[in-house]
Parts: sequence; structure tokens; C-alpha cells
Amino acid sequence: MHTIWKGSISFGLVNIPIKLHAATEDKDIKLRSLHKKCHTPIKYEKICPVCETELSMDDIVKGYEIAKGKFVILEETELEELKKATEEKAVEIIDFIKMEEIDPIYYNRSYYMSPNEGGIKAYGLLRKALIESKKSGLAKIVMRSKEQLAVIRVFENTLLMETIHFPDEVRNVADVPNVPAEDQVSKKEIETAILLIDQLTTTFEPEKYTDEYRSKLMELIESKRTGKEMVTAKEKEPAANVTDLMAALQASIDKTKPKEVKKSPAKRKKATTKKAL
Repeated sequence: MHTIWKGSISFGLVNIPIKLHAATEDKDIKLRSLHKKCHTPIKYEKICPVCETELSMDDIVKGYEIAKGKFVILEETELEELKKATEEKAVEIIDFIKMEEIDPIYYNRSYYMSPNEGGIKAYGLLRKALIESKKSGLAKIVMRSKEQLAVIRVFENTLLMETIHFPDEVRNVADVPNVPAEDQVSKKEIETAILLIDQLTTTFEPEKYTDEYRSKLMELIESKRTGKEMVTAKEKEPAANVTDLMAALQASIDKTKPKEVKKSPAKRKKATTKKAL
């Protein structure tokens, strides 16, 4: 399993070298956007709409918009210094809490934690202590230049870290429009709804739930592949470097040919007549 982060967990004087591994993966089927005419994958270029020129990475800077069209520019060196000042490669457990006290709306991403070199015994100690106490560790971690809150708990004999949102990252529920203040339903309707819930209540078995859309999309793709309904992207033709040789030679001759000097018309001598003696 690929390691995405190395560091340590610390609680009190105990320090545990650990590695982080992504606990989930995106199974979405990614479709490419092609040019309808020649089936070539299209490019997404960084173009300045004012200068109308394509930009390289050297032409781009980071900015924070403080008002419409007004930005504060942040240099890469400034961002790097800030990152180094906050990223200590340590997961510091600051409190211990009960998992049920955290509403699922706060959950973000999940990571498996494995012990790094020399951390096996301390890893087992934290795992056992969390199981026995029925508590989870609330920690802070800096990942991808962002400080995050995280909960460390035990999942199937493995320490699992779940990053959670800060309170100001969760939108105020009072801003949700058209939510009725009171329920306008009868007692009979409530009883019927509860009866239906009871009939549909079961033990959660994640294996029995599948992404039906993804399955059907893969079936469609496979049927087109086996039916040879495939297209081939048109390759860009190399630029033609062959020049008309005769035209090039003639142009060279014309360029080097000495310019003709136009002779000015000769002045006519005035005819003189001798007077008869």
C-alpha cells in the first residue's frame, strides 16, 4: 500500500513513528473529452484573457483576492517559509474524546496508520489503550500545506486517522432555505412512517451495496469495445519542412542580382546655325 505521509504520533511523552496510507479510493470512471471531428483529446491551456497569450508556470504567481479585481500577491518563497514553520511532521494528540460526540458532517478523509521503524511496540500500546478506554484521540496534523484536525481510532485492529473539518468550515444550518420550523403531520402519519422504518431496518453490511451506475457504464463501455465501436485519435501531422527548391533558388538569385542603374536621358545639344558671311 502506497505511503503518502511519514511522521509520528505523540501523546504525552510517547512518540510513535508512523506512515499514512489512503484508506479509500475514488472509483469514478474518468471519461476524456475529445474533439468530435478527429477524436483527439483536447488540451486545457492556461491563457491570460487580457493578453491573449498562453502562459508557462514561470508566468504565474499566487494571489488572494481581497476585492473584485484587487489581489495581494504571495511569493513562492514566502509560502515555502510559512509551510516549513508549521509542518513538523508530527501528529500531536491534544485531547481524548468519544467518537459519538462528533457529528458525521465533520468527517473529511480517512487514512490507515502503520508503524514505521522502531514504532511497533508504541503503536500497539496506543491501539490497546484506545480499545480499553473506548476513546479516540483528537489530534492536529499539517498535510499538503494545510493544518487539519483529525480523530485517531481503532478500525479492525488498525489505527485509523480521519481528518475532520474545523467548525468554521461547516456551513451554518440556519442558512438552509425553506426548512419548516414545525412538523405539520398527524399522529397516524408518524406511526405509519415509523412502521415502514422498522420493516426496512437491517444490519449494515457494506458489501451488499454497489454503485449501479458505474457497473452499467462499464458494461456499456465493454459492449462497445467488444463490438469494435472504437475510434482512433488522429495524430498531428509533422510540420512540412520541404521548400520548393526552384522557388528558393530563384529568390536567392533575385536577392543577389545587382540592381540596374537607370540612365538619365542625354541632354540634346542646341543646334547652332552659322550666319552667312
